[in-house]
Amino acid sequence: MANQVPVYIQIHDQLKKEIEKGIWKVGDRLPSERELSVKFGVSRMTLRQAIQTLADEGILERKVGSGTYVASEKVQEKMSGTTSFTDIMEAQNRVPSSKTISFFHSPASSSESENLKLAAGEQVLRMERIRYADGIPICFEVASIPEKIVAGFSKEEITESFYHTLKQKGMTLGQANQTVSAILASEQIAEYLDIKRGDPILRLRQISCLEDGQPFEYVRTQYVGSRFEFYLEK
Repeated sequence: MANQVPVYIQIHDQLKKEIEKGIWKVGDRLPSERELSVKFGVSRMTLRQAIQTLADEGILERKVGSGTYVASEKVQEKMSGTTSFTDIMEAQNRVPSSKTISFFHSPASSSESENLKLAAGEQVLRMERIRYADGIPICFEVASIPEKIVAGFSKEEITESFYHTLKQKGMTLGQANQTVSAILASEQIAEYLDIKRGDPILRLRQISCLEDGQPFEYVRTQYVGSRFEFYLEK
């Protein structure tokens, strides 16, 4: 399985390529899920997973009752530092925990290759987790990590506190590029985070690097708007 690109990632890459070529321009509405599932010869569930992945990356924007559109560029606010969920929670005297939804290796998608500076065909570890504070769901996280970074790591070392593990292995963390935007919770995210569909969500996309500038993690996180806030220090 590690050598096979998941079907939804293949569709993700194809749609992203079409957008980059200008077949779909900023503000364009994509065909319906039914039309796209027929085009790619897949189930609507698989197609929806590809669309949601692009939406999580900020490439597409889903509007309830209207459809899916190519997203426009948003104003970005620069934040500093590499954010560790565990450290943030412990600093606030809250108990962090997580539930792993999926954990597998596969060839990197085009977005993962681009953001992690990987060559074609390189592998990534991709995991999905729900993160909790004192047992209350705070966010849903999709993390992509170059396989070469975590070769020899146990699953527990990666899922329990990845940043602490890196430090213990002698790696020094460097800068992180972060982008925050506001969206509405999808049905699946609402179920994971125990909120209602359409509730406000804060979406963070973060590329974290080691001291030498090598990216070691590309994360797409969706925080419950009423349970988490970002603090910017200038």
